[in-house]
Amino acid sequence: MAPPVNRRNFIKTTAIAGIGASIFSPNVLFGKDDRKARIGIIGTGLQGRLMLDSLLMQSDTEITALCDIDRQALAQAQDMVVQAGRKKPEGYSNGPHDYLNMVTRDDLDGILVATPWEWHQQMSVAVMKAGKYAGVECRGAFSLNECWELVRVSEETGMPCMMMENHNYKREIMAVLLMARDGLFGEMIHAQCGYQHDLRRVKFRPGVEFGEKGENESVWRTNHSVGRNGDLYPTHGIGPIASIFDINRGNRFVTLTSTASKARGLKAFVLEHGGPGHPNANVDFKLGDVVTTVIKCANGETVIINHDTNLPRPYSNMRRVQGTNGLWMEDNNSIYIEGRSEYGAWEPMLPYIEEYEHPVWKTFMREGVRGGHGGADFLKTRAFVQSIKRKIPTPIDVYDTATWLAITALSEKSIAMGSEPVKFPDFTGGKWVTNKPIFGLTEDY
Repeated sequence: MAPPVNRRNFIKTTAIAGIGASIFSPNVLFGKDDRKARIGIIGTGLQGRLMLDSLLMQSDTEITALCDIDRQALAQAQDMVVQAGRKKPEGYSNGPHDYLNMVTRDDLDGILVATPWEWHQQMSVAVMKAGKYAGVECRGAFSLNECWELVRVSEETGMPCMMMENHNYKREIMAVLLMARDGLFGEMIHAQCGYQHDLRRVKFRPGVEFGEKGENESVWRTNHSVGRNGDLYPTHGIGPIASIFDINRGNRFVTLTSTASKARGLKAFVLEHGGPGHPNANVDFKLGDVVTTVIKCANGETVIINHDTNLPRPYSNMRRVQGTNGLWMEDNNSIYIEGRSEYGAWEPMLPYIEEYEHPVWKTFMREGVRGGHGGADFLKTRAFVQSIKRKIPTPIDVYDTATWLAITALSEKSIAMGSEPVKFPDFTGGKWVTNKPIFGLTEDY
C-alpha cells in the first residue's frame, strides 16, 4: 500500500496552485511514466464499467480488485480486464459489506465508488480510513452531516476524496473556464446550470416497474423520487460553474433557496404505459417535476440550478455563464461578447473554443480522444490516476465534493421550509479566503 499523504503537506499543497495545477500538464496526463496506480472499483454496474473502460485505456494502471453484490455484473467487469490482456482482478461479492474486506488490501492505492447513492458515504469513508484515495461517482447528500464527515475523515487521514464529475472535463467547459479566467466575459455576474434529462424510462424498467421488480437503476433510483423532494443530482450542473466562479478558492456559496413544482410527470407516465389498474399508479411521488435552486455567492454572483427529470424533454444542462462583457449559452451553442460580436447577435461557439482550447484538450485531440461522454470519462479517471502516482491532492478535492453534495440536502431543507433561504456551510473552515484555484491550470497556461 502506498504511504498515506502527509496531512500537513496535503493541506499545504491544496492551497498552492502550482502544485495542484501540475497534474493537468499534458506531459503528466499523456506522457511516459513507468509507475503504476493500483485501482479498485466498488460497484461494477453501467457507471462502474464506464470508468473501468477508461482505466483500461491507461497503461499505467493496474486493476487489482472489483466489488459488486451482483455477481453477473462483477464477472462482466472481470472479463473486461482479462479481454484487455491484463490479469483477472480479485472479486468481492460476499454480501453488501464485503467491500470492507477489499479496502484493506495492501495492493490498492485508490478506489472508485460507483454504487447506488445510499452507499457512497460509508464506502468513501472506509476507503479514506484504509489510507487510500477515494473517487466517488455523482449524487447528492442525504444530510449535511455526511458532508462534514467526508471533510473530517479526509483531513484526519490526509487522503483525498474526489467527486468524479466528468462534466468538468468536457471540451467546451474547459474552454469556457479559460475564457472566464482570461477576462473575456468581464467580471462574473451570473450563471445557470442544471440536470434536465428525461429519466422516466430509466426510473421505470421494464415497463413501469421499479424497486424489487425493476432493473438496473430503477431498482434503487426511483425510490428517491418517491420519498424525497429537492435537487437530487446537482453536480453535473454545479461542478463546472463552481470552477468558473472560484468556489472555495476566493469565493464561496453563502445562501440557497429552493422551490419545487407539483409532482405529476411520473404518475402520468405510469398511467399512460401501465394503465390505472397498475399498482404503481397509486404511488405518491414526492419529487417535484421541476426543482429550481438559487444560490448567492460571497462575491455577489448568483447561480440558478434546475433539476428536471420527470417530464418529456430533450437533454440539457442549461448552462449560461454571464459577466459584464458578455455571456455563453450552452443550449444554443452560442456566445456574445460586447465589442467583438455584432450588436445584439449571437456568434457560434466553435471558433471561440478553438481560440481558447484548453492545453489538455489540445494534447488529448492530438493523441486521440477516447473514453465515454466524449472523452470526459477518460480525463476524470486520468486525473485521479495521476494524483495517486504523484501523491498529491486531487484537482476536485474533498471541499469541492462536500460543497456540491450539500446542495441536495440544503434544497430539501429549503423546500420543506416553504422555500425559505438557508445558510450554506463553509466546509473549508475559512480557508476559501486564501485558497487559490487549482482546477484546469497547467504549466502551459
